[in-house]
Amino acid sequence: MFTTFATLLSMLLIILIAAETFTNALEHLGHRLGISEGVTGSLFAAVGTAMPETMVPLLAIFDGGAGREVNQEIGVGAILGAPLMLSTLSVCLMGLSVWRTRGPKGAIAAERSGLMRDLHVFLGAYALSALAMFLPQQGHWAASRALVCLLLVLLYLLYVMSTLRASSALVEQGHGTEAETPLLLSRLGLPVGLVSIGLQLALALGLLVGGAEGFIAGVEAASRLLGISPLLLSLMVIPIATELPEKINSILWIRRGKDTLALGNITGAMVFQGTLLPAMGIALTPWSPRPDVFIPLVFTLGAATWLCLMARRGLRVGHLALNGAAYLLYLAISL
Repeated sequence: MFTTFATLLSMLLIILIAAETFTNALEHLGHRLGISEGVTGSLFAAVGTAMPETMVPLLAIFDGGAGREVNQEIGVGAILGAPLMLSTLSVCLMGLSVWRTRGPKGAIAAERSGLMRDLHVFLGAYALSALAMFLPQQGHWAASRALVCLLLVLLYLLYVMSTLRASSALVEQGHGTEAETPLLLSRLGLPVGLVSIGLQLALALGLLVGGAEGFIAGVEAASRLLGISPLLLSLMVIPIATELPEKINSILWIRRGKDTLALGNITGAMVFQGTLLPAMGIALTPWSPRPDVFIPLVFTLGAATWLCLMARRGLRVGHLALNGAAYLLYLAISL
């Protein structure tokens, strides 16, 4: 047991180092390319740090081992657990990280148009994913599931195009990505350029993925000691490990006053995981409205809807912290 928890702590340290290295490189990349914080946070950071949680369902679903049903449960749980964790616990932790300095009524000064675009796309895609659970898997209507998968993929592509198209105007309005600290590799004597920035990004992503995978292995070992089921593991435990990069990146950014990057990192990952990953689940797993599958989806939609409504009025630190209550309620119901 000591070895298991020592592994968890060491992997967490690796993830922390990798997150700091990753955010530093992304800031320099966005500044170098002259793009908005929305593109840097919602696309570059979100997709880059989504790699660990994307790999879990892929590896589980395509595992050719004997426990196919168990693997599918882990895959579905990981697909649903990631957006649940992002929209509740991750958002809450980000808010709590600035609770002392800003107070519960402190404003979250994220660029509004990009935030609303992220939330609207996520809510539409995730509601479509929920409806897909009720579509028949056989018969004349079975093709409708394939159509939903195609719509989800197209929706993400349209989202990427829309975010990129809005970048230039946002930079002119003062929402360009700024690098306030030197590139870490420059301290080794390397000149700051796209090559050194790309090298630092690659190193950071390698550490993020490796650290997250090691953390997942440690969490799985700990869960076996605690006797947790595969579905419960994938819904509650694995996302805590795989979402660590987003949580830490967003906490680092919001504490530096870079609210657009911080929130965009989370909402952009929600869009990625609310479109492409459910499309994979609908196509490759028994995507059915079982209570233990449908309930986390409903909680995620509720938490995202709350964020969207509060963002219209003016997002505050207290609003983010309240999302953690939804996660605690989900835990109470599930356990």
